[in-house]
Amino acid sequence: MAHLLKKEKEYSYIEVGEGTPIIVLHGLMGGLSNFDAVTDFFSSNGYKVVIPELPIYTTSLIKTNVKNFANYLKDFIEFKGFDEVILLGNSLGGHVGLYHTKLYPEKVKGLVITGSSGLYESAMGGGYTKRSDYEVIKKKAQDVFYDPAVATKDIVDEVYKTVNDRNKLIKTLAIAKSAIRHNMAKDLPKMHTPTCIIWGKNDNVTPPEVAEEFHELLPNSDLFWIDKCGHAAMMEHPEEFNTILNGWLEKRKL
Repeated sequence: MAHLLKKEKEYSYIEVGEGTPIIVLHGLMGGLSNFDAVTDFFSSNGYKVVIPELPIYTTSLIKTNVKNFANYLKDFIEFKGFDEVILLGNSLGGHVGLYHTKLYPEKVKGLVITGSSGLYESAMGGGYTKRSDYEVIKKKAQDVFYDPAVATKDIVDEVYKTVNDRNKLIKTLAIAKSAIRHNMAKDLPKMHTPTCIIWGKNDNVTPPEVAEEFHELLPNSDLFWIDKCGHAAMMEHPEEFNTILNGWLEKRKL
């Protein structure tokens, strides 16, 4: 990881730059370093980039759900004393950002989602019956990206380690069930926060039609596509992702 992890009270997080806070929300097995390019670019362009570690594997099983993580985010924002924030979430992180914005819209100036869950969850938490087979897990990690080479050995090793930890696997499955329970199709039309949807055209985890449905249901949203790109656009095409997001923030005066 290129950035120092701060630890204060129950929070572990990265914080770089000065300006309007962009709070980045990682996915289920997404490391904080997945956002290095986002952190470097926006912390150099007038924003404070903050990436908290969500307590996915450290909270009790009964609290391992989307709503609790949205409330954890509220507590973190209050702990940091932020008046207004922009939320940026990938995969599960997008879902947490959406749910937090539904519950607490007053501090959210803008919302950015990429490969977000919240409408389509069939790909979350499944396919771990052969979790002890390294090659099966490697293929599953590679399938997240358009270019399988993005799934480095470090990434595959981390996924393999996670799914073979019984406690973490139980919580992964609990989150998958929670994501289905917290489907947001009925909530989105009531949410008027400016929302930027950036999606990989070749996302196998949350396919392109999911992005189109988000765009259709969110009344104040803009949809952008990245070609030859899978589920984690900010990793696979970081420069294009940053250009799109920066342009959107300027257009929306955020």
